[in-house]
Amino acid sequence: MKKVLLLVALVSLTSLTAQNNPVTTQHSVNVNGQNIKYIAEVGTLPLKNEVEKEIASIQYTYYKKSNSKKETRERPLLVSFNGGPGSGSVWMHLAYTGPRVLKISDEGFPVQPFGYKTNPHSVLDVADIVYVNPVNTGYSRPVRDEDGKFDKSKFFGVNEDVNYLAQWLNQFVTKKDKWLAPKFLIGESYGTTRVSGLAHALQNQYWMYLNGVILVSPTELGIDISGPVEIANRLPYFAAAAWYHDKLDQKYLDMPILDYLDQVEDFTINKLTPALLKGGFLEENIKENMAQKMSEYAGIDKNIFVENNLNVSYNLFWKSIKKEDGFTVGRLDSRYLGLDERAAGERPDYNAELTSWLQAFTPAINAYYKNELNYDTDLKYNMFGSVYPWNRKNNRTGKQLRQAMAQNPSLNVMIQSGLYDGATTYFNAKYVMRHIDASGRLQDRFDFKTYESGHMMYLRKADLKTANNDIREFILKSIPEDGKPIKY
Repeated sequence: MKKVLLLVALVSLTSLTAQNNPVTTQHSVNVNGQNIKYIAEVGTLPLKNEVEKEIASIQYTYYKKSNSKKETRERPLLVSFNGGPGSGSVWMHLAYTGPRVLKISDEGFPVQPFGYKTNPHSVLDVADIVYVNPVNTGYSRPVRDEDGKFDKSKFFGVNEDVNYLAQWLNQFVTKKDKWLAPKFLIGESYGTTRVSGLAHALQNQYWMYLNGVILVSPTELGIDISGPVEIANRLPYFAAAAWYHDKLDQKYLDMPILDYLDQVEDFTINKLTPALLKGGFLEENIKENMAQKMSEYAGIDKNIFVENNLNVSYNLFWKSIKKEDGFTVGRLDSRYLGLDERAAGERPDYNAELTSWLQAFTPAINAYYKNELNYDTDLKYNMFGSVYPWNRKNNRTGKQLRQAMAQNPSLNVMIQSGLYDGATTYFNAKYVMRHIDASGRLQDRFDFKTYESGHMMYLRKADLKTANNDIREFILKSIPEDGKPIKY
């Protein structure tokens, strides 16, 4: 039996090594009226340990404009990661910044026949782009021993993830001759934790200085959001979802959503949070007033807030907001509806938005690699791969991002959040931005953008255009003028 396992391990290693030779294809895309010829390169680069032994094969997809060598060396590079932490790079790759996007409805729902089409809003006009799949996501795999095992502790954790990906990126930038290029990191969801830590690791371990970091639907980045603050911070998202589903008084529905949310945020910061800080000693009349106002803004019955001591969970909200219509709403994007077996209960049976996304993304990415990029492999594309157990200890990525910004006067940060995202809410994203740097001296180097959609704001056609334009402008403004000193 051991001989069979050894043979399997050797075949696996041989297979991974064989894929290190990239597959390149020639393409073009029309972006903002400009026809861009580009080269797509799909391949893997080995990750090695301290004794130069290969421990993993990291798969990437690299798009570069067809330029002269000098132009390619100096052309901005955008490095893209998704989250999970066990998620492949498929989401932003085939729906956001790349040259091809899903065939979906204008609001982001699946349509048949499934597939992909040209992305007229890709940022390939201003930057080369590489989409990276961490270990066990996409086509990336660890090297297993003769027993079919590998050391998970080398990869699966906040800091472990950052460390090996920084090492890999240093190798990629060297191999692709991109040291002279302005460099940008973009991460979505857990990918924001990843790129925040990477900004610090790349600058401090590899002396690779960046121009920008883009946080799409950011996590807490190790910034503490707990207790009364965490409870209060839910309300602006509740209010946004209620506005979308017409569950509010007409006076609120008649307001532009951002004006309405400004009012809710003011109440959350200046009235609700101080009230919740009193806990069980909050005066009954004030508690009653808070419940009434929360109900008014969130579009669900006041008694739900009263019965839960003002502490209404996300799950209960998703179950309650469309209950009278017979539906639940999605977690990552509350525009999507789910159908539960029972109206009773405190949480939806499933994530309505995720099932919808997987229906559209999975056939498209598999067909795209095989038919357009000519990447033929026996490996399964892991939309989600096993990264258990994930070590979440010592997450200081928010403060690490702050340190990287302080060390590098040309490093800017942009945050992109969907108003209807109930997993990484836009108001928590604002909170994180405000608390990354307690001094307040870096605030002019943060940009905050919101969109009338959810976690993957780019699935909505209008936001695909706007959000890519925001990235395009951010990249261009974050590159200093030629010869201008980078200093305070």
